[in-house]
Amino acid sequence: MTPTSVETFFATLRAANPQPVTELEYTSVFELLTAVLLSAQATDVGVNKATRRLFPVANTPRKLLELGLDGLEHHIRTIGLYRSKARHLLQTCRILVDQHGGEVPRTREALEALPGVGRKTANVVLNVAFGQPTMAVDTHIFRVSNRTGLAPGATPLAVEHQLMQRVPPAYRVDAHHWLILHGRYVCQARKPRCWECAVARTCDFRTKTPAP
Repeated sequence: MTPTSVETFFATLRAANPQPVTELEYTSVFELLTAVLLSAQATDVGVNKATRRLFPVANTPRKLLELGLDGLEHHIRTIGLYRSKARHLLQTCRILVDQHGGEVPRTREALEALPGVGRKTANVVLNVAFGQPTMAVDTHIFRVSNRTGLAPGATPLAVEHQLMQRVPPAYRVDAHHWLILHGRYVCQARKPRCWECAVARTCDFRTKTPAP
């Protein structure tokens, strides 16, 4: 994609959705961190179902620690890998209480030092909670970036670096939301819905899918 095409691509996505937001449900930075940590290899829909049961009972690091491992597992057992996620989440809560006064830190280094929090999770928190222009490259963004020619790369980190270089500054804060939603609902893995894609003319995907 040329710089002009990239500009048109994001201008079109912004026009259709001026204020994109995550589909994870949360009311605090800690709830966001919890939801993102639980979302690894799980759907946002599945995570939201679990956190609707969990957050009314425990939605702070201290309350989760009081809930304990068995109690936490009970509330999130419908999520894949819930046992390891429960352990990581409680370990994270202990660090937040002991080292950060119960607050979620605002730096990448501190976030990535939390158990179960990798670069993608840290990027989501930095972007959604603190407004930083980060790119949380999940499977949707990785696919869309490579398929469209927007930011080709062999690894999520390579795609992230490409996106930070290629996405115009005016779009960077919201770019990862637009790309996730586009990959989830339009530029889908098995059969991209090119016939209803608003940015089909700007992308480099050659074998556009015809309407069924």
